[in-house]
Amino acid sequence: MLRILLINDTAKKVGRLRSALIEAGFEVIDESGLIIDLPARVEAVRPDVILIDTESPGRDVMEQVVLVSRDQPRPIVMFTDEHDPGVMRQAIKSGVSAYIVEGIQAQRLQPILDVAMARFESDQALRAQLHARDQQLAERKRIELAKGLLMKMKDCNEEDAYTLMRRQAMSRQQKLIQVAEQIIVMSELLG
Repeated sequence: MLRILLINDTAKKVGRLRSALIEAGFEVIDESGLIIDLPARVEAVRPDVILIDTESPGRDVMEQVVLVSRDQPRPIVMFTDEHDPGVMRQAIKSGVSAYIVEGIQAQRLQPILDVAMARFESDQALRAQLHARDQQLAERKRIELAKGLLMKMKDCNEEDAYTLMRRQAMSRQQKLIQVAEQIIVMSELLG
């Protein structure tokens, strides 16, 4: 059962939404207005999904969403009356997984939350791939730097420097990046 943090940023009461969520089989673990510190609330209650009901998401709402998306990523579903495509783009850019305009219908909640969860998982997988590629690129740059330093120190060609680094890594049961970092540190130490 999905645990939902329900945020109400409207003048109207969200009792109908809360009832529809419970009727659809979800657990509403907390209900608050957006005047709260959303990242702290998410840390405290650890919901599976954040559902925000707002007439028109303002800058404060978007900032709270950005903070949660950056520090404690969760699927975020926004129910709003705002039709403006620019506002919708900004909400999605801020971290909203599903942006729903014009009301809440109980029978639509499950598919909406399913789509939000799937989109969130897809975004997280892409972010993880991007992070892994960035890390690989950074490691390659450090290995190339170490190889260049070793070529100067040993007066050898690129292939020989790489072979020396690989042998060192295998003999010490280390990764090539660890050997590269050791070479860089030693070079800096020796000046």
